[in-house]
Amino acid sequence: MDDREAVPGYEPLTLRRLGALITDSDETRRWRLIAEFLEEHRWEPVETRSTLLDEEPAATGDEHWDVFLAALAEHLAAKDGRGAPAWVETRSLRRLWFPFNTRAARVDALVHAPAAFRRRGVYVAAQELNVA
Repeated sequence: MDDREAVPGYEPLTLRRLGALITDSDETRRWRLIAEFLEEHRWEPVETRSTLLDEEPAATGDEHWDVFLAALAEHLAAKDGRGAPAWVETRSLRRLWFPFNTRAARVDALVHAPAAFRRRGVYVAAQELNVA
């Protein structure tokens, strides 16, 4: 057996795995993991990116983050000209949520939140999703 057989191949982070990782993480670590996921998604070939979004993440224990993941899946699928995975349709909030809850961030999010996030009640400005 040579070295290539002993080392498993690289596999990008999936949204399902991201959900598992952000469970029980603090806010700083959650945003770092999201940035990592976005970077890995960006580097995947367009024709295979949807495989990173297809599997539904398990509940994180926080409805806000469960809905955020659904909005993220829909947003990224739309950017690639695809429909969202079916599992996203069941997730939305009854009350608006601003992950970055300063006065300036709220105004920015109200104006610039992508449609997939707005329709689910998650208000995060588009530039916050370009952190990677």
